[in-house]
Amino acid sequence: MGAQRYIDVAERRARLALRQRLAGRARAGTPEEVADSLVALHGTDPATVYLAVGARLADPARTVEETGRALYEDRRLVRMHGMRHTVFVFPAELTAVVHASTGLAVAARERASLLKHMATAGAPDAAWLREVEESALAALARRGQATAAELAQDEPRLREQFVYAAGKSYEGVHTVSTRLLKVLGVEGKVVRGRPLGSWTSSQFRWAVAPEHPELDAAQAQAELLRRWLAACGPATEADLKWWTGWRVTEVRRALAAIGAEAVSLDEGTGYVAEGDTGPVPSPGEPWAALLPGLDPTAMGWQQRDWYLAPELRPRLFDGSGNVGPTVWWNGRVVGGWAQRPDGEIVWRILEEEGAGRDARAAIESEAERLTGWLGTTRVTPRFRTPLEKELAAG
Repeated sequence: MGAQRYIDVAERRARLALRQRLAGRARAGTPEEVADSLVALHGTDPATVYLAVGARLADPARTVEETGRALYEDRRLVRMHGMRHTVFVFPAELTAVVHASTGLAVAARERASLLKHMATAGAPDAAWLREVEESALAALARRGQATAAELAQDEPRLREQFVYAAGKSYEGVHTVSTRLLKVLGVEGKVVRGRPLGSWTSSQFRWAVAPEHPELDAAQAQAELLRRWLAACGPATEADLKWWTGWRVTEVRRALAAIGAEAVSLDEGTGYVAEGDTGPVPSPGEPWAALLPGLDPTAMGWQQRDWYLAPELRPRLFDGSGNVGPTVWWNGRVVGGWAQRPDGEIVWRILEEEGAGRDARAAIESEAERLTGWLGTTRVTPRFRTPLEKELAAG
């Protein structure tokens, strides 16, 4: 076997610019194209989905209308639990892959945990819960979409409560609907529907999940990893284990199944999809981007030094490791941004090296672009970071 090809930081940034739809000439025409290119959009904060799409569209003016259409009318994008027990937005054709590769194992743990907590609290048993579940799913199918409160009108047992962790410092009262709908979501039986209010709202309706075939778990893991490496490779084994939430043995099995090719990175050995070891073209003109908190590019890899200097992290991340809004210049994070109460988009450069006059002009252009399509909407990240809070406060 020959020596592994070395892929340097400059080439990794070029791949990121093109495959993450960030360079000007790589921008997409529709939200579906964005989601397909990125594989998964973080959906924990609803606004992240729209902001991530808008940053990558050639014409962002229709971001809200087109993303809402794809999510709630055409259903070509689906918001559901995925890797690491996190809510993402996926292309509809990937729902079966995500469910089999990741959801099933998490779902089994979630249901077992719910039943254990109910039993400890003296709540009804598994047979009772299954009866309530079937009734709630039937009600949801009749309604099309519904909130938990609306479902409880049809199935009053959803209002039942039980005490969680009695006597502990984190004791709390849980409603059956809250825990059960979460379990059903991870199991792939229900998905999040239209929000209550605007596209920035974190309150939402539920809908019955679209039907999909049951896939073999190992085959589904191989397909998910193949798709992700095509979008984000090269990546280290640590990156892959972190992003998927799988065991290292599962990662290695999937790498072997898809014929992934090893390459040399500054961090050590990395992997790309089969046939993807060759150089990539230049992204062309220098580019800037304003990406939202939890953006899939900023959160795409566990090892981030090649695009995010370690000294910037305390200002740009919260205490749980969630990234806030970031400013990008030519494939690396150079600062952060925020929206003030009056709607103004403000930003700050934290890494001055290479961020000269051209960079500042391009970043300001992106800020104006974002202001233009946001209009009167005000967006506050769900997970706030030191720099974002500082900028937002003025």
